[in-house]
Amino acid sequence: VDAVMINYHWKKLEADKKYTNPIETLGKMLQNQPYSWRILSPDASPEELGSYTRLDVAMVDVFAGEPAPEPSDAAIGGGPGLPKGTEYREYRIGERGNPEYHYYQPIRVQQSCLICHEYRGPVSNKAADSPPDRPKYAEGDLMAVVKVVMPDATTQQALRWNWAILLTTAIITVFLAMIAAYLIVRYVIVKPLEHLREVSDEVRRGNVNARADIHTADEFEELGVAFNRMLRGLVESQEELRQANESLDDKVDELARANMHLYEMNRLKSDFLATMSHELRTPLNSIIGFSDVLSSIESLDDKQNRYVQNIRSSGRMLLEMINDILDLAKMEAGKMELRIGRFNVTAAVSAQCDMLRPLAERKRIDVFAEVAPGLEAVEQDQSKVQQILSNLLSNAVKFTPEGGRITVTAHPVDNGATMVLEVADTGVGIAPEEQQAIFEKFRQSRVFQAGDDAMTREISGTGLGLSIVRELCRLLGGDVSLESHLGRGSRFTVRLPTRLSATSIQQTISLAESA
Repeated sequence: VDAVMINYHWKKLEADKKYTNPIETLGKMLQNQPYSWRILSPDASPEELGSYTRLDVAMVDVFAGEPAPEPSDAAIGGGPGLPKGTEYREYRIGERGNPEYHYYQPIRVQQSCLICHEYRGPVSNKAADSPPDRPKYAEGDLMAVVKVVMPDATTQQALRWNWAILLTTAIITVFLAMIAAYLIVRYVIVKPLEHLREVSDEVRRGNVNARADIHTADEFEELGVAFNRMLRGLVESQEELRQANESLDDKVDELARANMHLYEMNRLKSDFLATMSHELRTPLNSIIGFSDVLSSIESLDDKQNRYVQNIRSSGRMLLEMINDILDLAKMEAGKMELRIGRFNVTAAVSAQCDMLRPLAERKRIDVFAEVAPGLEAVEQDQSKVQQILSNLLSNAVKFTPEGGRITVTAHPVDNGATMVLEVADTGVGIAPEEQQAIFEKFRQSRVFQAGDDAMTREISGTGLGLSIVRELCRLLGGDVSLESHLGRGSRFTVRLPTRLSATSIQQTISLAESA
């Protein structure tokens, strides 16, 4: 619109040759533009109004402020009006396939316009030609309306070109942003992380002297410092672990040598005990035999007969001790043999009770035996079972005072898979702190309850009886337990399998050897 107004005003200066070149240049610029223009005057003559379209007249009336309705679709050639503001209007008008944009902009009177256009009239008239009776223009009055007509195709092409430029610019911007983001991520984030990974791979391959070298003056540099600190701690920990392993290896070697030495000493001890026990039994049997011969001589007086009985009882006691030591040595050396056979537990219990009954009667101790049904044919080592009962009954008689009571019971459990042998007495009892110690070798309980006072007892013996019982129970695949109270007696419970197979024999022998 500005170019149109300049061209319009400069055409009035065509007579002045100094304005010829600017006027021609401006005219060429307007001719090269793909639109046409026209100036509409609100004071046009009837002849000029005849060349105006209905839309032109309506736009002049609108801008002039006269109360005129907006043009209908029919008045503007079938296209809807698209008002953009109060100082200009745009409309898309035309038939299908060849639409146009009509642009209307009012030209208001300014202070500079009053120099040439003082009176109202067509804009083509000069102020000097205006009759003096016409009213004058005031600043802000409507002087003219510039109409510009542009083909819709050109406008759409320009819009498409603008959109293409915007889209291309956006794509290039996004692409450059992606490249910048990639470079930032690659060199600021990924590269330090790859360096840390390479250092960790070096450490994993055994190069504990590898260190991270990151100088980014940010969190990654702090991470590298922490990573190096961790590696130094790892090296120190490995060195401490190496020293601890070396010390542990030395101690393990020392312990192994000590175990070998102990094993050898234990073997020598067992061999010595077995040999000495065997060597001692030979002369001891002679002593017992000669004492039996002497006791059969009727000419001995009472004093001599008492001496012979002392020799005989002492010899048998010593033989019993030697047999216990020999049995224990055999079990420790793993040379104890098992003879599995079928026997009746009732007969075995009765036999052991009958053997101990004379000794019990001397102390007026009652011995009772009770065997439940179901133990008539067990498969075990009868001699070992009888030895267990013999040791338990001997201890019961030994530690039960006169007038006491001993009860032996046997019954099956676990649907006949296990037999339970119990030996209970009304003896002195065993203190709780000694109930585990009495199963150790060469240990005896030394405290019993007499009335309200605890007293120390001195009973002769080696302290091997219960130790042998425990070893025999383990050898036969069972165990032994104790329940005792001071002054009220003790109860020893033995649990053994009723059928000892070859597999269980091997397992129990292995357990006995490891124990």
